[in-house]
Amino acid sequence: MTEPAPAPTSPPPKNCGLAIWSLVLGILSLTCFWLLTAIPAVICGHVAWSRIKRSAGALEGNGLALGGLITGYISIALSILVLPLLLAIAVPNFVRARDAAMKNACINNLRQIEGAKEQWSLEHKKQTGEAINEAEVSQLLRQTLACPGGGTYTYGAVG
Repeated sequence: MTEPAPAPTSPPPKNCGLAIWSLVLGILSLTCFWLLTAIPAVICGHVAWSRIKRSAGALEGNGLALGGLITGYISIALSILVLPLLLAIAVPNFVRARDAAMKNACINNLRQIEGAKEQWSLEHKKQTGEAINEAEVSQLLRQTLACPGGGTYTYGAVG
């Protein structure tokens, strides 16, 4: 007796690559890259979802695509909420740091001017309270000091 020929079977369904990428990008979007990977995760998830539906069982990965969509949308929602909050914290700190840097630069310029005044007064044997020659003191500095805040420096008298 001969055995009956086996019935033709269809190949086992494959996982949709876009569904896998959607889930990977969705997980990355929750951890570190937020909008840079959240938007591609959502796009890949939708495309994978539609390809799986059209494949008539040849592709699997509904759960992967759904996971990528969920994580992508959650990351987009968090980005919309968290990024403005972070900006509200960071911008005033940057302004404060810039003001502190300008203040420190101004203090450094004033120290240089005071040192040049003392050197000039010693070279010209000037006493405390005597008038100062700003042009000669400026030559000792070998550079023009400008106030970073837009103000001007007055040299005043010796001492």
